[in-house]
Amino acid sequence: MSTIYGLTGGVGMGKSTVARVLAKARLPVVDSDELAREVVQPGQPALEEIREIFGCEFIGDDGWLDRSRMAAHIFADDAARKQLEQIIHPRVGERWRACVNEWRSAGNSGMVVIPLLYEVDAEANFDTVLCVACTAGTQRARLRERGLNEEEMEQRISAQLTIAEKMDCADHVLWNEGGLETLQAQLIQLGCIGESCT
Repeated sequence: MSTIYGLTGGVGMGKSTVARVLAKARLPVVDSDELAREVVQPGQPALEEIREIFGCEFIGDDGWLDRSRMAAHIFADDAARKQLEQIIHPRVGERWRACVNEWRSAGNSGMVVIPLLYEVDAEANFDTVLCVACTAGTQRARLRERGLNEEEMEQRISAQLTIAEKMDCADHVLWNEGGLETLQAQLIQLGCIGESCT
């Protein structure tokens, strides 16, 4: 029986790690963050809309979105972040929903990674929603490894629902404090992958 999974979780809690494990096990995975990068590439309507609303200073000399400059701007300004989300989210949603429709039509399983799954009311599209979580200490340590300072971490964490809220809403929680084998064991137990896939 096919299952369409939605995966969410807090920033830095392991969504990409889960996605890699599932992709290695040959479960089709679509990452909405990757789709968000695609829809703002040069020549895409979303990039032109960003230029019109936010200004040319957010477009680099190479014609690509200056992601670090935009991130610094929107995470310091809730209104600006919501404006950007209104440009990007509908286009991203259209793309992952097309993948979900293809999987369902073919009778295949698949997973869509959506950090803001509950914030954009996407849960009805999935048979099962998984939330990957860890302690706040581990989360912050991982974000420091990405080069974020305390203010940047706080901005990104506060821009989402709390991890407690996400865990409460999800069908299952993947606890990502141990190593990769522990995460794999949880995915096997939930039936997302088979034991032979590890």
